[in-house]
Amino acid sequence: MKHVLTLVAGTSVYFAWFYGLVGLRTEHVFLYFFALALYYVHHTTRRFLFAFGVFIAYWIIYDSMRIMPNFEVNPIHVAEPYELEKSWFGIDTASGRLTLNEYFKLHHTPLWDVLSGLFYLNWVPVPLLFSFWLLRNDKLLFLKFSYAFVFTNIVGFCIYYLYPAAPPWYVEQYGFEVIHGTPGNAAGLLNFDRLLGINLFAGMYQKNANVFAAIPSLHSAYPVLCLLYGRRLKKPWLNVVFAIFVLGIWFSAVYTRHHYLIDVIAGGAVALVSYYVFEYLSEKTALKRWFAAFVQQL
Repeated sequence: MKHVLTLVAGTSVYFAWFYGLVGLRTEHVFLYFFALALYYVHHTTRRFLFAFGVFIAYWIIYDSMRIMPNFEVNPIHVAEPYELEKSWFGIDTASGRLTLNEYFKLHHTPLWDVLSGLFYLNWVPVPLLFSFWLLRNDKLLFLKFSYAFVFTNIVGFCIYYLYPAAPPWYVEQYGFEVIHGTPGNAAGLLNFDRLLGINLFAGMYQKNANVFAAIPSLHSAYPVLCLLYGRRLKKPWLNVVFAIFVLGIWFSAVYTRHHYLIDVIAGGAVALVSYYVFEYLSEKTALKRWFAAFVQQL
């Protein structure tokens, strides 16, 4: 009876949260039944659910940012990041000084359009695959990486609310005027869709929970986190793979006009700081004992 009551209460809270506040969508229903199946199908799938539950929590937190958009907390910065980018990293051309984004819009090629799309497709799959591998080979490092991943995101989300910033494609389409409710846009990634004759990125970015969340680039933070934890495995080939992943994502973020270079650098800095802060917490606080106990459950 206690188990049934807990299930009913948890289900009620989950659907009340999404239906009443966030806005219930198909993926919320799918996630609920998927998690329910993992819990009840087998004890192995239940352990899997407990292990990766932190990633589910991350997605729920991110999606719940729709409840109070960051531009309702602080003013949106549109011109300031653009001018700073142009000042620090602009390129002088015959038609004037251009940001790297503006330059790449004029000088893009099918090869780089495809490569940048492929890199951007893997900004979440690669960290998840790394997590799967760690779960099988180093459970303690898996816990540290997965929770550091969510910790890094929370740090990034806080900055989004402190400094809402428009991405380069926004300036390209709307200028410096602030327009609330602007839908997401795939920008340079539309070239990938066009070349392959698909609607992948166009459909993906229509579901963007927050357009004015360019600084820091968390797309750029994830590969740095993979590199920082991957180097602890003492596998040179893995370091090379993650280094290429970092460079590929960073270049693609600027090339596709989703981020300025300053956004990318900020994302890398957030990953670096979050890594060292979380490592300190996981070794010097009660987290250390909790991780040690949790490892036994995996």
